[in-house]
Amino acid sequence: MPVAKGSTIDPERTRATIVHAATQVLYERGLDGIGVAELCARLGVSKETLYRHFGTKDGLVHAVLDTRSDRVIHWLTDTVSSSGDRPADQLTALFRALQGWYDGPEFRGCALINAATQHHTDAVRAIAARHVERYLELLIGIAEGAGADDPYRLALQLLILAEGATVVADHHSSARAGELACQAALALLAAAERS
Repeated sequence: MPVAKGSTIDPERTRATIVHAATQVLYERGLDGIGVAELCARLGVSKETLYRHFGTKDGLVHAVLDTRSDRVIHWLTDTVSSSGDRPADQLTALFRALQGWYDGPEFRGCALINAATQHHTDAVRAIAARHVERYLELLIGIAEGAGADDPYRLALQLLILAEGATVVADHHSSARAGELACQAALALLAAAERS
């Protein structure tokens, strides 16, 4: 990431560019599947630059995971918000979006859950837990919109279906994982709306 002669150095832009480039590399190779030297070579930065902006490789990993969580939650929130006010439409849109992700050539499961499994540290597990909590909050909103007696319980069931579909799509077959999870989610939602 050399700065052209006469250009202003923008540490925030440099940091964001490194995080963006590292996101794909770390998702593709895993957090522990690449050393610092190779990572820096793939990113086109020196070790000094990486350490100046992130302190350590773990600092970069934490920044990548936080940024990825933000991006995923915004994507899902926008998907739900743009699908209208009916909870069934919101769930359908959410699971369709997930299925589209599963069908993509670069899909390798949930980066946050993968990270917590691969890199079993308190910091990474805390980032993954925050991500899951934010996902749960989105689903609580859908459950509340449906008038569920216990929105938290319904949202937790929906989260289990969504994360379960992601695991099945990654480790078994992506074909219809989102669609089948959506069918189960809509059945849960209909039961909650009737009670």
